[in-house]
Amino acid sequence: MSAPGSGTGLFPPDRPETREPRSPLPWIIAGGVVILILAAIVFMSHRTAPSNPGGAGLAPPDPYAASLNLSNIQMSQANSAIGGESTYLDGQIANNGSETLTAITVQVAFRDVANQLVQKDTLPLNLIRTRVPYVDTEAVRADPILPRQTREFRLIFDHISQDWNQSYPEIRVIAVTGK
Repeated sequence: MSAPGSGTGLFPPDRPETREPRSPLPWIIAGGVVILILAAIVFMSHRTAPSNPGGAGLAPPDPYAASLNLSNIQMSQANSAIGGESTYLDGQIANNGSETLTAITVQVAFRDVANQLVQKDTLPLNLIRTRVPYVDTEAVRADPILPRQTREFRLIFDHISQDWNQSYPEIRVIAVTGK
């Protein structure tokens, strides 16, 4: 056994600690990364007002759309047997132009309380064929719309965004086929 204080025992004698100086570079880099992330979040969340607020995000209307009049729009909802819910958009379309229409494609825009587009659906406009005992629809080509003729239509949505403001959506005619 060694004598106390000889320094050869189980525990070495106390020596003054010497620390190597630490570089501030890792802290500077970490701070820079945090600032860049915050700047990116602010930049991405900042939205400028669209130049066309009523139609931002929608396709341009078909030139023949000016000859069509959509009216008597009504919405309804129904539950299905499997627990889902469908939303129906019914109305009338008047062909005030000179062509016989064989197909019509519409875009329907659902907006939130801030008037931002939360859902956009593009679908063919289907005409109501019968109402009894239940509403049945058919494609326009099955019974073309003649000039100066008004017909009933139905659009069906199986899902609408939860952010929808519950107002009537915008319906835009984006493609028309006629003869």
